[in-house]
Amino acid sequence: DTMRRVVRQSKFRHVFGQAVKNDQCYDDIRVSRVTWDSSFCAVNPRFVAIIVDASGGGAFLVLPLHKTGRIDKSYPTVCGHTGPVLDIDWCPHNDQVIASGSEDCTVMVWQIPENGLTLSLTEPVVVLEGHSKRVGIVAWHPTARNVLLSAGCDNAIIIWNVGTGEALINLDDMHVDMIYNVSWNRNGSLICTASKDKKVRVIDPRKQEIVAEKEKTHEGARPMRAIFLADGNIFTTGFSRMSERQLALWNPKNMEEPIALHEMDTSNGVLLPFYDPDTNIIYLCGKGDSSIRYFEITDESPYVHYLNTFSSKEPQRGMGFMPKRGLDVNKCEIARFFKLHERKCEPIIMTVPRKSDLFQDDLYPDTAGPEAALEAEEWFEGKNADPLLISLKHGYIPGKNRDLKVVKKNILDNKPAGNKKSDLINAPKKAADASNPQNDAKLDEILKELKCIKDTISNQDERISKLEQQMAKIAD
Repeated sequence: DTMRRVVRQSKFRHVFGQAVKNDQCYDDIRVSRVTWDSSFCAVNPRFVAIIVDASGGGAFLVLPLHKTGRIDKSYPTVCGHTGPVLDIDWCPHNDQVIASGSEDCTVMVWQIPENGLTLSLTEPVVVLEGHSKRVGIVAWHPTARNVLLSAGCDNAIIIWNVGTGEALINLDDMHVDMIYNVSWNRNGSLICTASKDKKVRVIDPRKQEIVAEKEKTHEGARPMRAIFLADGNIFTTGFSRMSERQLALWNPKNMEEPIALHEMDTSNGVLLPFYDPDTNIIYLCGKGDSSIRYFEITDESPYVHYLNTFSSKEPQRGMGFMPKRGLDVNKCEIARFFKLHERKCEPIIMTVPRKSDLFQDDLYPDTAGPEAALEAEEWFEGKNADPLLISLKHGYIPGKNRDLKVVKKNILDNKPAGNKKSDLINAPKKAADASNPQNDAKLDEILKELKCIKDTISNQDERISKLEQQMAKIAD
C-alpha cells in the first residue's frame, strides 16, 4: 500500500473543455421555460434539436449542425403537439427520426428532411396515444429498430413498436409515484428507473417484472437519476437528507449497500448524468449550474474517480450530448456538449490534448454505429443483441437513412372503444342513424373504398421492397 501512487494515472486526467467561438453558437433561440427536469436538447451527427417556447402548443427547433449564428424568429419548427414538449430523443438508428413527449399526453415520432426543415412540420409520421397524463420521458431502444419507450405522469411506462404504431408492453402497476427517469441497459434487455418514492427499480420489460429494487437510494426528497453503465452496474445521482448532492454506484445483483457513495456540494440543481460507455466517463451537468464535472468509473477503489470540472460563467438551462460518431477524431475530441442558455445554444468541446496527429485508438475504441442489431419483432419475441460497433479510424461518414414507414393495421377494425379516432368515425354514423339510411350506405361505401385504397398501398409497398431487393442483388 505504501507504494500506491498518490495521483492515479488516467489518460483522461487532463481532458480540456472549451466553449466554441460566438459565431459557432446558435443564437436568438427562445429556450423552453417549462419547469421539467429533462435536458431540453438532443443532438446527433446531423442535427441539434432544442425545445423552445411556443404560443398555443408545443414546439422544438431542429437545426442542421452547420446552421450556426442567429436563428431567425420565423425559422420553421416541429409543432404538432397541442401542449408544451417535455422531452425529445433522436433515434439511434436513423439520424432523421426524432421522438417527442408532451403535456398533451401523446408521443409523436417525426421524420426530418435530409437537409433540415424549410417549412414548419406539423404532421408526425405516427402519433402514439396511450398515456392518460403528460409524457415527460421518451427513450429509444439502444439496439432494436423502431422500439421506443415512453413514461408519463400517470406512472406508466409504455414500450411501442413505432413501425406499427402499437403499444406492445404497458408497465402501469410498477410505480406508485412519479417516474424521474428511465434508462436502458447496453443491450436493451433491462431498464432501470428512478422514482419520487426514492426507489430505484431494475425491470425486465418483456417479462413485466421487477428484477431488483433499492429503497431510499438517496435519502433526500429532491429528484434522482439512475442510469445503466456498460458493465451492468447502475450509477445514481440524488440528494442526501441534508440536501447535499450525491452520486452513487450500485450492483443490481446486490443493492443492499452502494459500491461507492460520494457527497458533492449543496447546490439544489438536479444533476443530469451523461455517460460515455466507450471511455467509462460520466459527465454531470446540474440544471442551473455553470459547470460540468466529470468522473471516470473503474474496477478499483474508490470506483468513481473525480477527473475535473469545466466551468463557465453562465448557468445551463439544459444540455445535449453528441454520440461518439459525431465527434472530430482528428482533434482528439472525446465529448461535445450543447449547452442551453436562456437565448442561445453553445457547443462545448472536450478534448484530450495529444501531440501526435495519428488516430488515437486508445481514446476511440469501436463505438455503437447507426445500424440496428435487431428488428422490433425479434426483440419483442425475446431476442437480445449488443450494439453493432463501428471504427472511427477514418471518421464517421453518415450513410443514407431509410424513411420511417408505419404499417398501420386497419384502424377501423381494432381500435378499442373510447379512442378519439374511433369516436370521430362513429360520430357521423350515430348522427346518420337518426336522420336517414341513405347516409349509412354512403358511409359504408366510403369506408370500403378507403380499405381498398389502403390494401392497394400496402401491396405496392411490398412490391417496391421486392423490386429493391432484386435491384440490390443485381448490383451486388
